[in-house]
Formats: sequence, structure tokens, C-alpha cells
Amino acid sequence: MKYPLIEIYLDRLKENAENIVALGQKFGVQIWGVTKVTCGHPEVAQTLLAAGVKALCDSRIENIQKMKEAGIDTYYTLVRIPMISEAESVVRYSDCSLNSDLEVLEALSRAASNLNRIHDVILMVDLGDLREGFWPSEILDVVGEVQKMKNLSIKGLGVNLTCWGGVLPTETNLGQLMDLVNSIEDTYQIKLDIISGGNSSSLALLREGKMPVGINQLRIGEVIMLGNDTVSHQPFPNTRSDTFVLKAEIIEQREKPSHPLGTIGLDAFGKVPVFEDKGQRIRAILGIGKQDVAADGLRPIDSGIEVVGGSSDHIIVDMTDAEKTYKVGDLVSFTVGYECLLKTMTSPYVAKKVCERAI
Repeated sequence: MKYPLIEIYLDRLKENAENIVALGQKFGVQIWGVTKVTCGHPEVAQTLLAAGVKALCDSRIENIQKMKEAGIDTYYTLVRIPMISEAESVVRYSDCSLNSDLEVLEALSRAASNLNRIHDVILMVDLGDLREGFWPSEILDVVGEVQKMKNLSIKGLGVNLTCWGGVLPTETNLGQLMDLVNSIEDTYQIKLDIISGGNSSSLALLREGKMPVGINQLRIGEVIMLGNDTVSHQPFPNTRSDTFVLKAEIIEQREKPSHPLGTIGLDAFGKVPVFEDKGQRIRAILGIGKQDVAADGLRPIDSGIEVVGGSSDHIIVDMTDAEKTYKVGDLVSFTVGYECLLKTMTSPYVAKKVCERAI
């Protein structure tokens, strides 16, 4: 077996997805599964669909293309704002895209015309998180302009919160989204099919029964993938966090001081490291590094192991209080955080193993 290795537990993912789908159904909200953190892994995608998600979303058109070529037939939405240079691919491989720029929309319309297709668009509104979105004050005019683009169909209105500015979904800002929907529908005498109330950070509001009436879709990735409430960073009810397990091999182990010897300058990433002096400790080096994983997102399954840090190609762990005895060549196992999983799934140096059932 090649290491480092990330194990993907499909049964645990399906359990998470089924519970989130059931939560959405309770309040009349569709769950669209976001596959971007797994780079559009086809078996993960198929598992989400089997669990009842209504559609799949990804941030990279290459991932959507991969899933389609794997024979996964569903409604696909690109959730990163398209680049003009990829407009033809966006229309060719996705059914829908999230949009917040008229020039991009015009490029999509031209591409759709060339391909003799109608492309669905969800117009995004910025309600304070300051990432993507038209301002609320301009959305009525934008709808009027998009309606003139014959090869585009306005599927709905959406918002993104928490991802950049950390602004939390509330009854107030999502209520503002519904006010805009009502204004659009009244002004243009149209019906918007999808009112997208955000991502995993909106699930807590939904579970509390505080989601404004009319919001009928959420784009969910992290809670399904890792069972993590992205607002509180605590486990989300009725989900599991052991859906992915990373295994890395020990390539050196010996007793060393916990504080470096000599004058400390910048590390390999241009930062001044800070160390706590704990005296002599048993240190192990793992054959995986920051090129492949986010060191601060590693959670050792052996609770006595502590992640100390890492460099490009090495992760250093303190084994002094480990629950069992390890030696060079042994494996250390971790559950992972979101950034950790993203890097691991993206890295070509980390092997991927699909596990149908927990082993």
C-alpha cells in the first residue's frame, strides 16, 4: 500500500447526507451536495445522490466534467463565479452557474448561443460577507438585463455567507434575500424556482426552525463531508466526523529537545516559529508535509499524540504520551479538518482509498 493514504468511508458519508437531507425535507428545503472538497470524486458524488441530495455542485468545471464522464447523471451547478475564458466549458458541462457579473453573464450567453443551449443562472446577492454578489440596490436592473440574454434562464437568487467575511446567516439578512425575491417577482411577473439560502453555515438556522419562509435550497458540503458545524466548529447533530481517515508513515523517531538549539530566524515559509519548552520529548517525523495537508487540521486518532508542526514535506508529532508504542515504518492515523481534507484530496502525492463500509 502506498502512503500517505486518505481512506474515504462511503457508508459514513451516506449516513451524514441522509440525515441532512431529512432535515431539509422537514422544512421544505432541497439539499444540493457540494463535492469540491473531494475534487469531484465520482464515488463520493454517487453516494450523495444515493442519499437523496437533489443536485451536485462544484467550484471547478474540471471536477464537473470528471463526474459527468464517470457516468453520474444529475443536475450540475458551478458554484464559483465563472471565468470569461471558461464560458464555453461552463455551458458545455454544467446545467447552471452562480453569477455576479454582467460581463461574465454576457459571455455565458454567447457560449450558450454557439452551443445552441439554454444555460440556467442563479444570481448572487452580497448581503454583507463581501465576497461574490450584486448589491441589493442593483439586482432589479440586473434581472432586467439578464432577461434580454436569450440563451440564459434565471433559475433563482442566492447568497453566500460566512466563507470570507465570516458574516453569519440570520433571520434578518436571509429575510432581506426574500424581500429581494418578492420585489423581483412582482416587478417582472416571473417565478424564481430556486431561492438559495447559503451553505453549511445556514443549517443551524434551519435546524432551529428560523429559516425565512420561501428559502428552498441550501448548498451543503462541509457538514455532510466532515460533520462540522461551520458556525460553532462543533460536531453537527446526527453527523459523524470520521468520514475520512488519513494515514501517514513514520520515517524517523527519536528523543529530541522540544525547543530548537541556537538562534531562531524565519522558517521555510517566512514566519518566525514559536516553541514551548517541554524538555526532552519523543518526536516522530511523518512522510507527509504542508504541500499535502494543513498541519493544524490534523486530529490524531491516538489521543496521546500531539501535532507539533511541519515543513513542506514533513509533519512532526510528539509521541511521548501516545497510547501505544510506535516505531519507524508504523502508521499514524488522523481525522481531518476541512482545509486538511481539501489539500489531501488535491495532492497527487496522497493515495485515495474508497471504503464501502467501516473497517
